Amino acid sequence: MATAAAHPATSLSARVDAADWPALAAELDVYGSALTTRPVLSSAECRAVAALYDEPGRFRSTVDMARHRFGSGQYRYFAYPVPAPVRALRAAFYPRLLPIARDWAARLRQPAPWPDTLDEWLAMCHAAGQNRPTPILLRYGAGDWNALHRDLYGDLVFPLQVVIGLDVPGEDYTGGEFLMTEQRPRAQSRGSSTTLLQGHALVFTTRDRPVRSARGWSAGPMRHGVSTVRGGRRHTLGLVFHDAA
Repeated sequence: MATAAAHPATSLSARVDAADWPALAAELDVYGSALTTRPVLSSAECRAVAALYDEPGRFRSTVDMARHRFGSGQYRYFAYPVPAPVRALRAAFYPRLLPIARDWAARLRQPAPWPDTLDEWLAMCHAAGQNRPTPILLRYGAGDWNALHRDLYGDLVFPLQVVIGLDVPGEDYTGGEFLMTEQRPRAQSRGSSTTLLQGHALVFTTRDRPVRSARGWSAGPMRHGVSTVRGGRRHTLGLVFHDAA
């Protein structure tokens, strides 16, 4: 399997900016998710972020998925201040996702409360009582999986989020594909799966996407999860852009 190539000395923001955003936006419109064609983290950077999992002092909480019947495996929410690479990625993705979020809101005739900067948006979340950080590091071993769900933590929601693969599929682990299901009106749900290459970023909808209908546009509800890991260990970094109540 392909691994993340070494990056030149470019900032994380520049790497995110270099993604083909018109193509990603078009793919998001059709499928509700879109994978970058190039990595935003090098192999070494991925390993360094994954290694943070073993530093519990960096996190505000640890969730055992089996205990809560969310699936099987573990994840940890970073505490503020989040590590510099995670903070930089969150700040870099937000302005790129913002035009898509506003376009979707306009099509669905919904409010678009998101300001121009991530700091302003997080300040709004905190003022509304959503002041717990949501960047997340997930670890799955053999037999682990994540049930289909949505990451909604309060009334203020950003409609897109990002997950970055930190390990090499086919080498570090097998199975563990990223799953999405779309609930279609008066029809069976439709599913999709994506293999997360190391260092690549998958942008996906938090809750729903605009779907063309006879009356214009309607919201197509979507959920995401992870298929069973068949062997090895899988780490991912999740970037949610609204904080939690």
